[in-house]
Amino acid sequence: MKTPHLLSAAALLCSALAAFSTQAQPDYDQVVRGRYIAVLGDCTACHTLDPDKPFAGGVKLQTPFGTLAGANITPDRETGIGDWSYDDFRRAMNEGLGQHGERLYGAMPYTAYTKMKEKDIQDLWAYMQTLQPYHNPVETNLLPFPFNMRNTLIFWNWINFGKGEYQLDRAKSEQWNRGAYLVQSLGHCGTCHTPKNLLGGDKNGEFLHGSEVEDWYAPNITANQHIGLGKWTQDDIVTYLRTGVNRYAIASGPMADAVRHSTQRWRDEDLQAVAVYLKDNISSDEKKPQPLDASDDRMKQGALVYEAKCSACHAPGGRGERNIFPQLADNPLVNQPNVTSLLHVVLAGSRGVDTDVRPTAPAMPSFAGKLSDEQIAAVLTYVRNSWGNAAEPVQADEVKKMKEDLQ
Repeated sequence: MKTPHLLSAAALLCSALAAFSTQAQPDYDQVVRGRYIAVLGDCTACHTLDPDKPFAGGVKLQTPFGTLAGANITPDRETGIGDWSYDDFRRAMNEGLGQHGERLYGAMPYTAYTKMKEKDIQDLWAYMQTLQPYHNPVETNLLPFPFNMRNTLIFWNWINFGKGEYQLDRAKSEQWNRGAYLVQSLGHCGTCHTPKNLLGGDKNGEFLHGSEVEDWYAPNITANQHIGLGKWTQDDIVTYLRTGVNRYAIASGPMADAVRHSTQRWRDEDLQAVAVYLKDNISSDEKKPQPLDASDDRMKQGALVYEAKCSACHAPGGRGERNIFPQLADNPLVNQPNVTSLLHVVLAGSRGVDTDVRPTAPAMPSFAGKLSDEQIAAVLTYVRNSWGNAAEPVQADEVKKMKEDLQ
């Protein structure tokens, strides 16, 4: 027969084990949630250079002011964030401050992450603690003087940064608010798709109206009918984010990385929420221009080039081949005010993103050595003013400059 004090000890042990068990499961769930938060935030894009050393940093980020590099965010105590506290991490995420109070550059999108819910930051932190630590020193600040002086960011933040968690719009649905939260915060879509001021900060009055990024143009993704997503259905948006392909576009350049590392792994309900929000996002009042007349000499030359070099894949009339070669007819991406991406693809060629559901990606050959600057300008002008499209003509000087930039 057991004595009373042994029974009491056994009871205490059982109680302690039960308490440990109830605490262990939420901890595990928190890590799982945190891993998904890291996917939503596309942390891999800036912090994983070597796939064998995830989150060990080193990715070079080209900005208009010079080069930055993604930091090592593994739990290594010397070269990562292994000696950070949660409060250190939270300040970095929503205030743009490093462990010792140093100011972070806007390439780390704390201007968007400041909108994150506290719970999401906590879950992400829990996941970060489980990562394999890698000793990988990274010099993150490669900017030239005076941009390498972090104190200048006091002024930058005063102009460009508004701290604060995302606030629900009570007039909108729960699904709409989830989409707004993902676009404005974790997805940090505005970091690429919002025009920048002279200091590199977002022009918030033109949120998602398009911006140039590393020799690519992140297009207008408002609900604008002519140059935005107004003609895309919600299914078009979901399909593009899930597979990297839809009838209008194939993800390439920086967006290919976003699809490969992030959006293809989003839950369907989150993709649907983003689609609902983007389709409801107020479009600009920009009027559709009149297309060039077919009798224009540039249109005539462009038509001949298109027939000889483009129609085999994109079809006569710009119809394209569904999910292989995007349609060019009535395509808002073709009508963008900035032709950087069109020039990039035509001059350098491109390969679409490979995803789990579409592992074989279509490709576009380079025409830099096959067509003259004038021919490339003419064919793009023709495409941008045919089959329901209407946009400014492309100049040969623009083609020449892009060639030089790509070299």
